[in-house]
Amino acid sequence: MRIETDSLGSLAVPDEARYGIHTQRALNNFPISQTTTKPALIAALIEIKQAAAKTNVAGGTLASDIGQVIQHACQKLLDQPIDSADFPIGDIQGGAGTSTNMNANEVVANVALSLLDEPKGAYQRVHPNDHVNMGQSTNDTYPSAGKIALIRNLQPLLTELEALIDALAQQAELNAQTYKMGRTQLQDAVPMTLGNTFHAWLVALKRDLQRIGQAQAGLYTLNLGGSAIGSGINVSQYYQEHMIDNLVEITGLPLRQAEDLFDATSNLDSFLALSAALKSLATNLSKFAADLRLMSSGPRSGLHEINLPAKQAGSSIMPGKVNPVIPEVVSQVAFEVIGFDATITAAVAGGQLELNAFEPIIFKSLFTGIEHLTAVMATFRVNAIEGLVANKEQLQADIHFSISFATAMVPLVGYQKAAELAKQSLKNGQSLHELAENSGWFSPNQMKEIFNVERLVKNGRQSGHGLVFDK
Repeated sequence: MRIETDSLGSLAVPDEARYGIHTQRALNNFPISQTTTKPALIAALIEIKQAAAKTNVAGGTLASDIGQVIQHACQKLLDQPIDSADFPIGDIQGGAGTSTNMNANEVVANVALSLLDEPKGAYQRVHPNDHVNMGQSTNDTYPSAGKIALIRNLQPLLTELEALIDALAQQAELNAQTYKMGRTQLQDAVPMTLGNTFHAWLVALKRDLQRIGQAQAGLYTLNLGGSAIGSGINVSQYYQEHMIDNLVEITGLPLRQAEDLFDATSNLDSFLALSAALKSLATNLSKFAADLRLMSSGPRSGLHEINLPAKQAGSSIMPGKVNPVIPEVVSQVAFEVIGFDATITAAVAGGQLELNAFEPIIFKSLFTGIEHLTAVMATFRVNAIEGLVANKEQLQADIHFSISFATAMVPLVGYQKAAELAKQSLKNGQSLHELAENSGWFSPNQMKEIFNVERLVKNGRQSGHGLVFDK
């Protein structure tokens, strides 16, 4: 063990640790979450330290030799996977992220010291606060690092969402002429195509894609240079004017500085907007998954309109039972993300005056939600949507015995007479076609029109390029 000292006193730190006393205090204070801060956020923090050192050297506030070794240390850390042994603090913590920011400062400082052949904890030459954290505050580095990490973590999600949309489009095209009964309030309504169903889902997901993209765009605005509350205390003018440019060069992202640094420091609605977009995606996915469970129900006593790929035995006691496990897991992730949104909403609203202290739980919720949504969309696509097959015999039987054709009779004989035939069909089991033919109310041509399924669904039929509405 080595002894390090801060303003609260002294504390023993494991000698091999590249972190320091502030990290050790956090480990003692926050034994809550077994999940550490996401590596993507840590990497973004290190990139900020690297950009800050370069900016401070150019601005004349940091000695060139110290600045160079800090930049070298940052690059050394970035060139390899983030090591949880260096960054062991749980992702739920008090202090608005100060523990994680100081963890990064200490590790960068100690790696820099090793490059200078100095022992860990000998901060006279490279100090975590005075040198690595120069021009910064947790209150501008931590949220900025979170935004950079979220931008990057969203890319796989957006890619997987686009792939799911494509898979639905393929099913829509494949089933453009697969007729089925449409249902409202779980009761028979009027005919449609299975392609209509898939196309309706993908259109909703396209809106989610747009919403998430819009929310992502709001993450490119950072409050770096605002320091503690947005006033830029202890920050040079050169730093404020050049820090973002240097960070853009390092990250390759089109980042920009907020016009109002007080606003960007105290208000976290950009994270809430992202959470809302993710909740919308999760809600739509859960609705689609629920539809699939209903459509695949049975196979003997349910709707049995479609066959989902059989992925595993469904029961430990009932032989031959196969459950819709993929749609089930989709809904479970959706429920989780909806819960995350409630947490994020409370956290954003819980900020007080010039700072919101609850960014750690916001980031934990967003990162976990993005990770799980990305993974569950992949299994949804591969293990459910792509292998889904229409049960055409059942779909045709449903339409044949349906009373929905009574709706097409209304313009010819009125609602009351059409309802009489429908009720009679339900009562005695005769097909509506037979009853209509025996009624003598319709000519042969009218009968053909009434029971022409293609005509009934043509106003919203599926094409390869979307919905075509016939006048």
